[in-house]
Amino acid sequence: MSDVLTPPPRFWRYAFAYRGSATPQVLPGVLVFSGLAAVVVLLHERFPVVEVAVGPIEVSGAALALLLVLRTNAGYERWWEGRKLWGGIVNQSRNVVIGALAYGPVEQSWREQVVRWSAAFPHVVRRSLRGQRDLPEVCELLGQPTTREIAGAQHMPSFVASRVAALLRRGRTRSPEDGLDGFAFENVDEQRALLVDHVGACERILKTPLAFAYAVMIRRFIVIYLALVPFGLVDTVGWATPFVTMFVSYPILALDYIGTELQNPFSESSLSHLPLDEICASLQANLLAMLDVERGQTSHD
Repeated sequence: MSDVLTPPPRFWRYAFAYRGSATPQVLPGVLVFSGLAAVVVLLHERFPVVEVAVGPIEVSGAALALLLVLRTNAGYERWWEGRKLWGGIVNQSRNVVIGALAYGPVEQSWREQVVRWSAAFPHVVRRSLRGQRDLPEVCELLGQPTTREIAGAQHMPSFVASRVAALLRRGRTRSPEDGLDGFAFENVDEQRALLVDHVGACERILKTPLAFAYAVMIRRFIVIYLALVPFGLVDTVGWATPFVTMFVSYPILALDYIGTELQNPFSESSLSHLPLDEICASLQANLLAMLDVERGQTSHD
């Protein structure tokens, strides 16, 4: 079995990982609730009546756990949908190039433009989803003047998709002996249209975060619950209450943070964001390799 399917064990590396985890972001909150627990212990030493029955806290904890699981699952669903959409962008980009090279005109400049504009599309989508207008990868593919034109477009992915459509139309209007026939044109253009559909679906994820009222309710519930936990523990564990509170608050705050971060799988600042840079670079290499193979076959003939 390949190494891809059976990766080496990394339990301890992941168990103690700091960078790339939610720990740096939630640690301040964990310390705040642990400090509150220390205050509760001090108050209990002077006023032994400062305590709360643990039963209601346990019931509330079960309800909070359910809410956090639902929220995390919703965030992961958005993350996974984004990954599937980008898988579609990869597949449709390859299909556009394969169809154009297989059935399109033999004119080398036309073929190269189709490949380069198709390779530029995922880079433009990635930058657009991140709110960026700097397009260094596109500049390498299409040149500085064209890149400035793309960066100045109101919607950059649509601009690039329209240029690909124009190239396909140009290939369709060539002579019947040297151009895309009707069937090939419709199939290749359908793949191009799917690219625009995938972009729209990514933008839907980007512009539709978790409902604000739901987020507020969950975080208020977390604050109230973690503030009451020390009162339920102090009579049982005494001076260990701050440490137990720290142990309880860490997974709760981490799950809340992870659920929030998964809402935007495209941003580089998000925890466990999609590896869009690597996906785009790999796709560009694949498409340009097709063009190189085409050139090699032509020179050999």
